[in-house]
Amino acid sequence: MSSDAETYPMVEGAPLAGAELIRDQVRRLPDAPGVYRMIGEGDEVLYVGKARSLKKRVLQYAQGRFHTQRIALMVDLTRAMEFVTTRTETDALLLEINLIKQMKPRFNVLLRDDKSFPEIVIRRDHPAAQLRKHRGAHTLKGDYFGPFASANAVNRTLNTLQKAFLLRSCTDSVYESRTRPCMLHQIRRCAAPCTGAISLEDYAALVDQAEDFLRGRSRAVMTRLSEAMQAASDEMEFEQAARLRDRIRALAAVSQETLVNPESLEEADVFALHSDGGQACVQVFFFRAGQNWGNRAYFPRIDRTDPDPSILAAFIGQFYDDRPIPKLILMSCEPDERDLLAEAFSLKSGRKVEIRRPERGEKRALVDEALTNAREA
Repeated sequence: MSSDAETYPMVEGAPLAGAELIRDQVRRLPDAPGVYRMIGEGDEVLYVGKARSLKKRVLQYAQGRFHTQRIALMVDLTRAMEFVTTRTETDALLLEINLIKQMKPRFNVLLRDDKSFPEIVIRRDHPAAQLRKHRGAHTLKGDYFGPFASANAVNRTLNTLQKAFLLRSCTDSVYESRTRPCMLHQIRRCAAPCTGAISLEDYAALVDQAEDFLRGRSRAVMTRLSEAMQAASDEMEFEQAARLRDRIRALAAVSQETLVNPESLEEADVFALHSDGGQACVQVFFFRAGQNWGNRAYFPRIDRTDPDPSILAAFIGQFYDDRPIPKLILMSCEPDERDLLAEAFSLKSGRKVEIRRPERGEKRALVDEALTNAREA
């Protein structure tokens, strides 16, 4: 929301209600973008909406242009309205999303799962960086990778990273108290920087390799490891060559463990919606670093009259209110105001975000797979 926004409070003590109250509001509204709240008995927030022109949008309610009986009921229950003007329609959209998540109005499509996604973080505030699972605000100093759809997806990736890059997962207190390598070092899951089994410089190189892998540069990492393995073999350092071979196998297993690993998709989220009889399921697949990081099903609160494009638009708006936004968002149908959503997401993330409904090829196959999952769920 822009800093020069104006607020138009409800009419104190006004005996008006429903369409009559709304007609009374039209006269005092500017022809400007903004957000409006429709309020019922007991200060219940019935609906939060945004408009390119507040005056024109509210005039539609005042004139009785209702698409459904549900909207007519919402107007009839309205006892007050509040308005906030914004500089642009994009600002209005971002404010609308934030207010819907805060107030959970009865007549809005609602995302009912507010759980944060698990991530992987490489902590950088210690001489020997720690690899760990993380959930919630980014309070630790380090590099974050995610989201992962579930704790199981994170754990599988952590196991792979431990095998391939030998990074420590222990707490700082355990690290400082070690006098000899722990069991993870014995089973080749940690390089044991705690006891000097590896220098901090060489350990930092492992950390950089792990970061490259998580950022999608896996082929370059595997190429370097393969070259190092060949060099060790040529110099008849067969034990070292065997260790490098095991690390390469661990990385190669990532592509075998995931169900779908598209070659043309580095970073994207895939959304597919199936709705029927007032119930809906949105299936979300996460792709990062060219890998499938899992999927999750959501069951938003909708009305049976809500069309799929408006459900998806409301859903992804709330979904990305407090989550990282990828460069590409693939959808099973084109959401309402796609270009406005893309502009808002680009503004929020500081980079260009594209929203597409693929028609053919590998990306279309991914959307179809997500749609099948949504229908079954």
